[in-house]
Amino acid sequence: MQRSNFAVGAVGGVTAVVALGGLGTYLLSGTQSTTRLDEYSTVSVDGHTALAANIVAGRAQSKYHPLPWVGDKLSRVTCPTGLKAVAGATLICTGEKNGGGTVEIPVRVIKADAKRVTWKFER
Repeated sequence: MQRSNFAVGAVGGVTAVVALGGLGTYLLSGTQSTTRLDEYSTVSVDGHTALAANIVAGRAQSKYHPLPWVGDKLSRVTCPTGLKAVAGATLICTGEKNGGGTVEIPVRVIKADAKRVTWKFER
């Protein structure tokens, strides 16, 4: 009887750890970001308010490889221009893989208003 209870407890404990690990991975590996548009993060691209290229590049680099089992480790992520604060606007940033080679990072605006822009990138 005690072995049966131990086995049930062990299986339950492993299941809980796996579930929490999966939830943590999901939460930390998100590729969507909402960024405030203010005097420090805003530039103009073709007459439109845009999120500065260095802000997009820095956030994409930090979120691209949040955990060792999610995504490739990148360095030197750059974006050619700022990301227009217009829904549907796109941009291709690039980064360097740790082992060599480059990666293209497609970025797209989900929604935007006068104060913030919500955007996501593809891993």
